[in-house]
Amino acid sequence: MAELNYRAWREGDDQILLQIWGDAEGPAAEQFRGQLGPDDDADAGSGGAGAASAGAGPETAGRLWRRCVVAVDEGIPVAAGVAYASTLHPRRLWAYVEVARDHRGHGVGTELLRRLREAALTAPGGPKCLRTKTAAGSAGEAFARASGFAALERSRHVVVRPGTLKLPVFGDGSEQQSSQLVQDLATGSVELSDAVGRYYTAVHAWDPPAPLSVGKAQQLFLSDASGAHGAVVLRAPAHSAFGSSVPAGKKGRLRAFAVSYANPAAAQQAMRAGDDEQPTEVLLGHDPALDADDARDAVRGLLALVAYQHPVLLEVDDSMEALRAAVDPLLDAGLAAQLGPDTLILGD
Repeated sequence: MAELNYRAWREGDDQILLQIWGDAEGPAAEQFRGQLGPDDDADAGSGGAGAASAGAGPETAGRLWRRCVVAVDEGIPVAAGVAYASTLHPRRLWAYVEVARDHRGHGVGTELLRRLREAALTAPGGPKCLRTKTAAGSAGEAFARASGFAALERSRHVVVRPGTLKLPVFGDGSEQQSSQLVQDLATGSVELSDAVGRYYTAVHAWDPPAPLSVGKAQQLFLSDASGAHGAVVLRAPAHSAFGSSVPAGKKGRLRAFAVSYANPAAAQQAMRAGDDEQPTEVLLGHDPALDADDARDAVRGLLALVAYQHPVLLEVDDSMEALRAAVDPLLDAGLAAQLGPDTLILGD
């Protein structure tokens, strides 16, 4: 193979590369391909962030600092790599490299990554490390690990089938107590936005996000743009300051939440995997101030409720200990199904 040339991105490169590469090797690659484009010097704090789920993923809305390198063979682009900033997780840059199949194994990807790492030294706010996202067992994982990346987090998409968990008794089982403990909540709720933001921060300690205000959490996870269209919360019993004989004047604290999303692509994937009914994508979390046992109990109870009659699709990160405690036994018993391979976040 003749020696390749390396240059910055040019208009029209995407059309040539997509034709040469063919179909993307999974959802992560498809998302990353959307970030290939001209270099951008936008400050890392000026872009937006798409976040339709709790899992870490490429952020695509708004302007972001970006560097893109293209490998050219006799005038034809055959490979490209991109590194770009993240407003939600500013400590690292997202990075992605893709090489045409007939050019792999010749050091092209390694050279692209070297140039991206060099560019990362000039990122806003000082030198940055890189992270990437890929399917477990893929060529992307093998390349990343050979290049010095190590696993930061594992994520799975799991469908929980209806009625697989016994519906718990909420409070004393009466309609009055149940309605006090389990409530629909508007996705614009300040209380819900606060809980979701604190939960996201807690389960992403492995790659700490930027401070999430209530308004920012609402924008990222609960706005119309995020796809959120409904929420159910589980509360602790409310207590009256005047004793048990006097009705409490305030609502009990929020223990757990379930936010549903309109995600046709994820639902169609589940249908292709053999599910009879289209599942609803749900972000299920809890107040991070709960102790471990209380968190497990709250999450399991709310999962039993939202999956009582209809299937739900969950993104389960290893850092979501309470959700894993509810879902893993269902997977082991064949009462829930994982869609596709594990997704890995790897960083250098």
